[in-house]
Amino acid sequence: MAESPEMRVFHLLREVTVEYGLRQAEFATRNGMHPTDVRALICLLDAERDGTDATAGWLGERLGLNSAGTTAVVDRLERLGHVARSRDARDRRRVLLTVEDRAKELGRAHFGPLIDGTVALLGGFTEEEARGVRRFLTGVRDLMDGDDGTSGAAGVSS
Repeated sequence: MAESPEMRVFHLLREVTVEYGLRQAEFATRNGMHPTDVRALICLLDAERDGTDATAGWLGERLGLNSAGTTAVVDRLERLGHVARSRDARDRRRVLLTVEDRAKELGRAHFGPLIDGTVALLGGFTEEEARGVRRFLTGVRDLMDGDDGTSGAAGVSS
């Protein structure tokens, strides 16, 4: 039986996410990190880009880790020189997390060609096509962020 166009898109999305996960794992291995450390760096970079203050509590929530697990991740990243802790100038009780330039340079060296290629690929789309891609990816992200009781099911569908 032929696969529907919608299911083909779903399977392509899954292929892309699996391949990206493999590239993240390769980056982690090359740089002496755990895969969760890479996810943490991505979360912290997203926070920086969005202007969000990143605390350990915020990071733990994003990663689905308890306090001890989050502390272990932040400690590892700090030891490697990838993350810095600093007191919030507005509220000295809060400790903010920032990604160090060294980590950004490592990430750019590894993921730069993929980023540049993706930007170039999107540059060839019409504005309407690009809006459609953004709408689709935002919708999938929102579905995954929702708690519909099917967590993990998408990854095993045939």
